[in-house]
Amino acid sequence: MTIYPNESMTADSAIRSMALKTLKKQDKIRVMLVDDHPAFRTGMAALIEHEPDLKVVAEAGDGQEAIRVYREKKPDVVLMDLRLPGMGGAEATLSIRKEFPDARVIVLTTFDTDEDIYRAIQSGAKSYLLKDTPNVELAKTIRAVFAGQQILPPKVANRLANRLQRADLSAIEMEVLQLLMKGRSNKEMSQSLSITEDTVKARLKTLFTKLKVHDRTEAAISAIRHGIVHLE
Repeated sequence: MTIYPNESMTADSAIRSMALKTLKKQDKIRVMLVDDHPAFRTGMAALIEHEPDLKVVAEAGDGQEAIRVYREKKPDVVLMDLRLPGMGGAEATLSIRKEFPDARVIVLTTFDTDEDIYRAIQSGAKSYLLKDTPNVELAKTIRAVFAGQQILPPKVANRLANRLQRADLSAIEMEVLQLLMKGRSNKEMSQSLSITEDTVKARLKTLFTKLKVHDRTEAAISAIRHGIVHLE
């Protein structure tokens, strides 16, 4: 069930009530922070600890560490950044939920492209928030996710809806797109991928159709805008 904060989350007492019912013998919701910036984790921990029913019990700085620490601490809710060293947040979320199907993960990031949102939700995240989310809304979301709900703010839900209208790119199309972003010619793509130039042209045509663009420049701009590829 997806709940939109502006509609259903204004009644904080109702959210608290559901969270309290979910709590058993413990008196606080145990939260784990996953972010590669120690200063951000410190600040977030201080904000969470300010809430009487929330408690930070674990931290991790990358995806692999997040999986290991989750196994050890088994927190109630995880706040997961997307861009992490090595294994990314979506991949870490997928791995955690594969091993622990009941894991509750909230993505907390600075990136709001429709592709990032899509990957996060596909990995099993229960919510997707930006790091500038007001503290009160963050706390509400933690409680609601802990109580078993899925929370998507309206803007995030709209971006996800836009992404769902676009077809997935195949593996070969992604490879062609990556080479396109590097300015490779059809001949260079053909040599790099060990396929004919006619096949390259066919893949480019399909790629343009899926991205709803007309040429290479538009494809590159669209890929960046939607978060299909990221500039380092």
